[in-house]
Amino acid sequence: MRKLIVIPARFASSRLPGKPLLRETGKFLVQHVYERAWQSKLADRVIVATDDDRIEQACKSFGAEVVRTREDHPSGTDRVAEVAENRNFQLILNLQGDEPLIDPAKLDLLFELLENDPNADMATLVTPLHSLESYKNPNVVKAVIDDRGRALYFSRSPIPHIRDNSAPTPEQLRGLVWQHVGLYAYRKDFLMRLASQPVHPIEQAEKLEQLRVLATGSSIAVGKVQNAGIGVDTFEDYRSFVEQYQQLGRRAA
Repeated sequence: MRKLIVIPARFASSRLPGKPLLRETGKFLVQHVYERAWQSKLADRVIVATDDDRIEQACKSFGAEVVRTREDHPSGTDRVAEVAENRNFQLILNLQGDEPLIDPAKLDLLFELLENDPNADMATLVTPLHSLESYKNPNVVKAVIDDRGRALYFSRSPIPHIRDNSAPTPEQLRGLVWQHVGLYAYRKDFLMRLASQPVHPIEQAEKLEQLRVLATGSSIAVGKVQNAGIGVDTFEDYRSFVEQYQQLGRRAA
């Protein structure tokens, strides 16, 4: 099956406008993500999807393949679907444009999950959650998975609820509670159906678009990874990335 990675990149951002074009490392943030994506051993093609002239020109400046998409997409999934619709790929991976240190092995794992589970409609990742603080934090999305490695539910609430202990220990959380890692791969036909469906009430309540998949009876294969990785949501996140990038450069030298 042919495999495509799409990187949706928007200029508008409530917390960090213009973040794909941040360039303190000498490379655009979106360039770091694009180059990481091409380190995937399984991807046949990588495309940046944007609705912004500035991002399009930046991507062309470093040789990326970039596609202009409509401005009215409600989510990155819809933007990815527009790019994938008329292209001959069977597996599509949605890689957010703010993951400059993404481990390429995670991208390959997502593709492998769909290849190895032909009945799964899409795939995502989780990582162990050991901290009680993270367990209770609504900004940390929790996942419950079944014995087959399929998602049962995702929530911002502490799930599963541990009835006999309001302050569960790390040992109680280990192997039971998982933190969701926001990477997705889809079968193309399923992605097209998903993008055409209206927002589901459960999805709207939790503000988690993957719940549309579960609520409408589709399945999500789940892979386990050691860490969630580092995304860039704020300028403080970006400064932290720049420091790590510079440290990596010094080590390589």
